[in-house]
Amino acid sequence: MNGVIEALHIYDDNRNPILSHTYTGRPLSASHVLPLYLEHPFPRPSLVYLPNANPPTLVFSLTHSNLLFLATSSAEIEPLLALEFLHRIVDAFEDFVGAPLLAVKLESNYDVIAQLLTEMCDAGTISTTEPNALREVVEMEGWVDKLLGSISLPGKSPSNAALSSANAPSLAAANTPALPWRRANVRHTSNELYADVVETLSVTLAPSGRPLAAFANGTIAFTSKVSGVPDVVVTLGSPSGRHNIGGVMELPVFHPCVRLNKWNERPGELSFVPPDGRFILAGYEVDLLPFTSGKSGAVSSNHLKLPVNLEMKTGLGPVGSEFEVRLQTNKVFGTPTSSSAAGQLGRAGVPGRLASPHPGTPNSPLLDDLTVTIPLPEDVRSLSDIRPSRGDASFNRAEGRLEWHIPAKDMSGPTCHFGLRCTVVGSPADGEEGEFDPTGFGFGADHSYAEPYQSAPAAKAGREKQGAADDEQDPRRVAQNKILMPSSASASFSVKGWLASGLRIESIVLDARKSRGLSEGVKPYKGVKYLTVSKGGVEVRC
Repeated sequence: MNGVIEALHIYDDNRNPILSHTYTGRPLSASHVLPLYLEHPFPRPSLVYLPNANPPTLVFSLTHSNLLFLATSSAEIEPLLALEFLHRIVDAFEDFVGAPLLAVKLESNYDVIAQLLTEMCDAGTISTTEPNALREVVEMEGWVDKLLGSISLPGKSPSNAALSSANAPSLAAANTPALPWRRANVRHTSNELYADVVETLSVTLAPSGRPLAAFANGTIAFTSKVSGVPDVVVTLGSPSGRHNIGGVMELPVFHPCVRLNKWNERPGELSFVPPDGRFILAGYEVDLLPFTSGKSGAVSSNHLKLPVNLEMKTGLGPVGSEFEVRLQTNKVFGTPTSSSAAGQLGRAGVPGRLASPHPGTPNSPLLDDLTVTIPLPEDVRSLSDIRPSRGDASFNRAEGRLEWHIPAKDMSGPTCHFGLRCTVVGSPADGEEGEFDPTGFGFGADHSYAEPYQSAPAAKAGREKQGAADDEQDPRRVAQNKILMPSSASASFSVKGWLASGLRIESIVLDARKSRGLSEGVKPYKGVKYLTVSKGGVEVRC
């Protein structure tokens, strides 16, 4: 594969071209490639092949902030390389012109955008994509220059301006950093090193509660605010010990600053010279089922130690038009860190103190933002009865789903149980059109009160009769309402101070001997935060 990126086209939210940059060859124009791309039915893949174009073209796409980015190539090229290039372009644009990306921002900062596109790709070959390296070569006019740009200052003659512009390339070349991901001459008044570990939980449960799949995809975001050129070592640990970290972290990916030979020699040890500011240090995936012997056939959702357990029953009631969701929240207990690590990682909380741990730290994880989403079939017209034991539940007819929100104040105990019972209403069946009232006010219905008023014993007998009716269901109506029952339910939540995989950062060490440009006795403040997020990731099927 020796293909190159030939052109980049950017379209606004109305799909009007706002920028086109040609790198090499004679690629398709922005007005020609867009209709061919839109011919593919939605959802469109990130890579689309246009065999009828002249020449046949590969189109790589990315949608961000309602902007459409299309990169084209007429020769075979590595797809991940082109797609990562589009993501790097979005990151560079947000870094230079600010987020969110808007069409008006790109148009008003075209001089900066053109420099970025030229530096990031040279004649179709991807070159400089690191933000710190781009800041050394891309000129940006600051607010002081904009304010004084129209003022004639003494001594600022055209000859001096020409002289300064002539000397600028040599100065820029002299200040170019040896490390492409780090700026030269970095200075900070406060030295800090932060690590944020975020895992996205994805679990699929069978109707019996047995996990079918359980994965945790993690990202280690690192923030470095240290003067000079620091050399940092981050040590990772796992529930089964540091020696088994290579077997726990599957498919690891690292920032280019990480020394891979050190990781291969000692898995779990990340040695690197960090970029200045915030960056993604590493990413990984963890299969949670091997930890629970899930492939042996005797595991349930409780063995995964999930903070949330779901159970759903459908086809309830005398005509099978009701379903019930049972939710159990489990308090996640923290894993206290050793005293040595507590002294190093101040941001995550110091376990050695006698005071009660702060909520959201590894010693006291905090469950929040709990929402249960239940997708319903298209035949469901409404829900006549929604009965949550706690929280608020609402049915969104346009999106065809029921959302149940439970506030954090109701999850104070170690184990909390919640329930939600609903009655579905479908389209009127044949011969029942007279029962449907579109006004919703009950006009035309027979509201006679021929029955006598019930006394207390009679009302109790009526409830007992209704309970017996639940056991004696009408098979015909149950079969009709079966198509109205939901097939799954998913839970979304976040847990601060806890990771589903059990991984942790044991230490962050700044090697003063290998670092350069550090003052003597500098001890940067270090901190770690953990967060587990589930965006509908825990799903139970009926």
